[in-house]
Amino acid sequence: MTSFSVVAKVRAWTHCKKVGHAGTLDPFATGVLLVCTGKATKRVSEFMELEKEYEGVIELGKTTETDDREGKILQQQDVPVFSIKDIQSVLKKFIGEIEQVPPMYSALKKNGVRLYKLARKGKVVYREPRKVKIHEITLLKWDRPFLEIRVKCSRGTYVRALARDIGKELGVGGYLKELCRTRIGTYSIKDSYTLTTFREFLSVKK
Repeated sequence: MTSFSVVAKVRAWTHCKKVGHAGTLDPFATGVLLVCTGKATKRVSEFMELEKEYEGVIELGKTTETDDREGKILQQQDVPVFSIKDIQSVLKKFIGEIEQVPPMYSALKKNGVRLYKLARKGKVVYREPRKVKIHEITLLKWDRPFLEIRVKCSRGTYVRALARDIGKELGVGGYLKELCRTRIGTYSIKDSYTLTTFREFLSVKK
């Protein structure tokens, strides 16, 4: 499900004309999507500046055209038995303000055209690196070739680009296999509605 389709459902269920979200989630990802209705839509820009927290699984040894599981595999190789120390050493390199090249499959524009539209035509163009801030990266699990991490980061960070770059730094390549946004600012997944429970909430409220 896309972030836009979630907004469409909320608009239909609440009968509210003004509905928007504060930060897109890729269709394959799960987790927190902050949806604003009515007067709260004026605060979307404010909410988008909040720190984001994600938990994700990187599969090392493979690269894909989208940097996530939705793209076809471009390269594949064996993954060495990295030590925890080796991995943590690489992860530390990405903490702080870094320059990140956005994925070709993204909604950013190049000369007025969405990058993903160019990518679908087989075109790869230069993307200006963007400064983003990685506040924290925690290694949750290492089960070769899968690397599970928790990331706290600024607005504009592509976690799939981070997965790609971590794999590249380890010398084997990598792509983002799973992603869950667990928090936006103080808005946590444990306090969030599913679409089902939100609709039930609206029914009770009536």
